[in-house]
Amino acid sequence: MLNYKKAFSFNIDLISGHSSVVERLVANEKVVGSSPIARSILKNMKEDLSKKKCIPCDGGIPGFDITQIHKYLKMVDGWEVKANDDKIYYLIKEFKFKNFSESQSFINKVGEVAEAEGHHPDIWFGWGYAKIKIFTHAIQGLHESDFVLAAKIDKLN
Repeated sequence: MLNYKKAFSFNIDLISGHSSVVERLVANEKVVGSSPIARSILKNMKEDLSKKKCIPCDGGIPGFDITQIHKYLKMVDGWEVKANDDKIYYLIKEFKFKNFSESQSFINKVGEVAEAEGHHPDIWFGWGYAKIKIFTHAIQGLHESDFVLAAKIDKLN
């Protein structure tokens, strides 16, 4: 016999944006039967993008759609997705430091990573801050390499 309560609950989960218990665990929501150990295991299952290599893009491929962007956004820490007036999506994050020297040191490290990966972000910095904007210029949008670079930058800080 069909358990209508379970079927109804599953549909509510889909509507609320959580299609599986795994996603809810990753989001640190309470799920019946979940535990800190289960959340820890799921966190470790998350792909480490910082270990991947940025792949040069000459264009000719579409940028990520919003679903793909949100999937990858879960794999980087604290980056925001924004769109400019032309509806081009990009990643952006502001980093805070104690002084100008720390900001400059961080930006120099970002520059070294960017050169090694062949993927160059837009950078602003000054006393106590650095702001980094990432997108793939050739496709005017986001792709996996943008998230790979973001993960590599996070490892610097």
